[in-house]
Amino acid sequence: MNRVVPKTRGLYGAIAAAVLALSFTGAHAQEKTLRIAMTAADVPRTLGQPDQGFEGNRFTGIPMYDALTQWDLSKADAASVLIPGLATSWAVDAKDKTKWVFKLRPGVKFHDGSELNADAVVWNVRKVLDKDALQFDASQVGVTASRMPTLRSAKKLDALTVELTTSEPDSFLPINLTNLFMASPAHWEAKLKAVPTSVTDPAERAKQAWTAFAADASGSGPFKMTKLVPRERLELAANKAYWDAKRVPKIDKVVMIPMPEANARTAALLSGQVDWIEAPAPDAVPQITQRGFKLYTNAQPHVWPWQLSFAPGSPWLDVKVRHAANLCVDREGLKTMLGGMMAVPKGTVAPGHLWWGNPKFDIKYDVKAAQALMTQAGYSAAKPMKVKVQVSASGSGQMQPLPMNEFVQQSLKQCYIDVQLDVIEWNTLFTNWRKGAKDPSANGADAINVSFAAMDPFFAMVRFVSTKTFPPVSNNWGYYGTPELDGLIAAARTSFDDKSRDVALAKLHARIVEESPFIWIAHDVGPRAMSAKVKNVVQPRSWFIDIATMTME
Repeated sequence: MNRVVPKTRGLYGAIAAAVLALSFTGAHAQEKTLRIAMTAADVPRTLGQPDQGFEGNRFTGIPMYDALTQWDLSKADAASVLIPGLATSWAVDAKDKTKWVFKLRPGVKFHDGSELNADAVVWNVRKVLDKDALQFDASQVGVTASRMPTLRSAKKLDALTVELTTSEPDSFLPINLTNLFMASPAHWEAKLKAVPTSVTDPAERAKQAWTAFAADASGSGPFKMTKLVPRERLELAANKAYWDAKRVPKIDKVVMIPMPEANARTAALLSGQVDWIEAPAPDAVPQITQRGFKLYTNAQPHVWPWQLSFAPGSPWLDVKVRHAANLCVDREGLKTMLGGMMAVPKGTVAPGHLWWGNPKFDIKYDVKAAQALMTQAGYSAAKPMKVKVQVSASGSGQMQPLPMNEFVQQSLKQCYIDVQLDVIEWNTLFTNWRKGAKDPSANGADAINVSFAAMDPFFAMVRFVSTKTFPPVSNNWGYYGTPELDGLIAAARTSFDDKSRDVALAKLHARIVEESPFIWIAHDVGPRAMSAKVKNVVQPRSWFIDIATMTME
């Protein structure tokens, strides 16, 4: 195992060094190495619960680790659905719907050779939920607990059976558990034993053990970590002993490089320094395809919005201005600017979706109607409404955030909305998203631009409009909620029949669009450009993608 190199260089110096190092790979010509340029400014955390949004799940979560449940990423022509992962089956208790029983897959081992069993699952639940557990790590809580807020405890029933308990009946739990990745308890305990005895505080010992674990991680996924240089690169090797024969990697090595600037990623691809880039620069797409690179896109369950503040004094408290803003964004013009690499939204889900619900408010481009609403709300060209929006310069699912936000800024100006952009680093913005509009980290912002996944009810809707998900519980950054919406959420959450749950969710979605706690701006299509040498690529209708099934010439 290579030692972690301290963060001593500037970001762009680190990127330059990483790209330079990648250009000298001739000695490894026989080894099939896939080199990926990510949008993140740093390597997502490797200790089991990644940061950097869902780019972390995509590049250090799913390749290195497994969860009890997982997404089927094998199809490009159908929505990704939930399938068994480390759990082969699960069921809610018919008499007590706060209890679930999960049957575990036999014979799974972590990269260090230890067994993945019920004790390991209980240990991993406690690492983020039980402050009294030796392995509890506060740094992993925010990106985990906010994604499964009702989970309370885990209990071993036998070596391959676990009982999970929730705070209330919650039919969404199996979906939420795709975000709880299983790290090796035995490997962590070895790191804990190596902490100097001079460190006596249990919390500090645990923290140092997790730091050491992140530098030499052990999950059960199809790839295992071999080298980490923070802000520069992560190297993974194929786990040829992986439990799922269909996902045993045929690519020997994967190298991931943080490269947040779109033009730098594009240049690295065109020069042959990397094989795969996320979110290529839109104006370079013709050159990319002309040069023989493959461009992969697909409709995603994804929303690129402004999430609005409902804190006291927010300019968005009047529904007329929320509707006006949604009517004032020239989404077709934005799509043209992006070279067609987006879809135009009508809400969180598209018309025809099971959760659509026929909202009475129609999201479209109608400047005159928007101006009339703003006039009714007391604004004009001489007296514009002033708002501040926190945005990022890069990031997972953020598409091309700076030019897109500047486009929206200009679009809204014609409807008497004067926008100030507060640009901050992506991972900081993602952390602020959990702290809420009332927190000092918001810096007085009235809206925040964090894209989100819409593949399940909790991620798509519940976490943004429930009074139970106000910060820091989950991502209701704007403190939006009503008794009506709480009732619709409860109806959906306590429906363990798919059809009745979808009916409740359709009513919920319709009311969300009508109340407009967001400005819906775009749906991503997940553009990524790859060398033609990369084969068997499936671009699913998902935020995620499976590297394990790919091959290289």
